[in-house]
Amino acid sequence: MFQSSYKIQSIIQLNPTTYSLVLDCAELANESWCGRFVNIRCGEKTLRRPISISEIDKANGTITLVFEVRGEGTEWLAARHAGDELDVLGPLGNGFFPDADKRAVFIGGGIGCPPMLGAAQEYGAKAEAILGFRSAKQMILLDKFKDCCQSVAVTTNDGSFGVKGFVTDVLKDKLSENSDCVVYACGPMPMLKGVADMCAQYGVQCYVSLEQRMGCGIGACLVCACKTQEADGTHMRHVCKNGPVFDAKEVDFDG
Repeated sequence: MFQSSYKIQSIIQLNPTTYSLVLDCAELANESWCGRFVNIRCGEKTLRRPISISEIDKANGTITLVFEVRGEGTEWLAARHAGDELDVLGPLGNGFFPDADKRAVFIGGGIGCPPMLGAAQEYGAKAEAILGFRSAKQMILLDKFKDCCQSVAVTTNDGSFGVKGFVTDVLKDKLSENSDCVVYACGPMPMLKGVADMCAQYGVQCYVSLEQRMGCGIGACLVCACKTQEADGTHMRHVCKNGPVFDAKEVDFDG
């Protein structure tokens, strides 16, 4: 884990509320893997903001962060420019470890899609992706997923692109045809619960990356606590330290 100032190589807007930022940070990139995150100081008056690592380029010493403007901190971050420096703490958390020996389906919902891109890229060309958005206006990273996956299905709530409905509608069709796979997912909690329930129904291994508000990002506070059900009973885990990636069977989605 490092805390240092790193320079922004580029920052571009992907849709009306979402930005992609490339950070020059060789030491941080070298210690990163898909599913981990960084904590960025956004101005002087706000807490650090946790942002998932979307892509990792160890050869060039960069990571790509994709974030959505949701408040004062991310609004400040979106106003930065190439050449500006950011105070970054990371890499943090436990990420995904894609099993290249099994058929894999990567599922992203909205701003949960960016960490799935890095996971799919690490997995290889046989990756399959299901991406869910509210509408076509919110779509991001579709071309990048197409570059690294053998198939990409898109769902939108309003039917403005792809399949009208939810990622679980497409997942059900896939698992009905062939349930010999492992599923990796990131997105809103209701989506993750639906994915986890469907995978349990078909006996499919599933790993989920949880989205939670965070304070410190290193497990010192209790802001991101979540309830898990494990062999020895119920536990409260920190999403930032013990996660954000968990075995879906362990997560108490109703707790």
